[in-house]
Amino acid sequence: MKPFLKTLFQGQTYDPNSFFLMAGPCVVESEKGAMEIASTISAWCKDLKIPYVFKASYRKANRTSASSFTGIGDLKALEILQQIRTLYNVPVVTDIHTAEEAKLAAPYVDILQIPAFLCRQTDLLLAAAETGKIINIKKGQFLSGPAMRFAVEKITATNNQQVLLTERGTTFGYQDLVVDFRNIPWMQEIGVPVVMDVTHALQQPNQSSGVTGGNPQLIGTLAKAAIATGAEGLFIETHPNPSIAKSDGANMLPLDQLKPLLKELIKIKKAINTSEDLQ
Repeated sequence: MKPFLKTLFQGQTYDPNSFFLMAGPCVVESEKGAMEIASTISAWCKDLKIPYVFKASYRKANRTSASSFTGIGDLKALEILQQIRTLYNVPVVTDIHTAEEAKLAAPYVDILQIPAFLCRQTDLLLAAAETGKIINIKKGQFLSGPAMRFAVEKITATNNQQVLLTERGTTFGYQDLVVDFRNIPWMQEIGVPVVMDVTHALQQPNQSSGVTGGNPQLIGTLAKAAIATGAEGLFIETHPNPSIAKSDGANMLPLDQLKPLLKELIKIKKAINTSEDLQ
């Protein structure tokens, strides 16, 4: 585990050989809902000794339809994220979309996330890097893993070496994504930890209804494959009732299915660790 990740998780008791988890709702829908999800997942991760980052967007800018839910108000949502940091002693990650948002969000969270569609936006990357926060860059659906080194170089050029890359699938036609698992080791060769986003990778974008579809029944399949191919972290959007989630419900994992999945993934990770020890 990279030193900056050890610092990030220093308040948690975890298995140093474990993968880490970034999980939570797509967006802050309410204080009560965000708190309940954070409380549940943080307790499970403590029990399973998995390093945990709570994730939720304080605002959703990348929406298909103008009528789609975007948030409850920037400062209100950011203050809820800050409360979760303090109350549950977990780091928090949220998306940003502009250089101005980097300055706005940085005081409230530990990790600033660059959405996949924006991973080449130089001004955004530099503004995020200059906050001194950890930066998680989602790989663009239109890019190969090796091409992400240029985004990483924009961050490290500011002397911020705290970078994560997240694989989230590659555009396949107009309404589907595929995952090329070669991108995990390829992006690791850049010298940064790699996360697999197993929920956005199952989106079916550009639906004529204006609402993104998805294949959440395959979340476990992608998560297992990601651990088997060496991903250091997993990114999972989850909700107690995805059918009423206000954003990305079609590709989210029902919350009650998360802990059983994590238990399965721990077994795979332990088997891989044992195999590596025997070599």
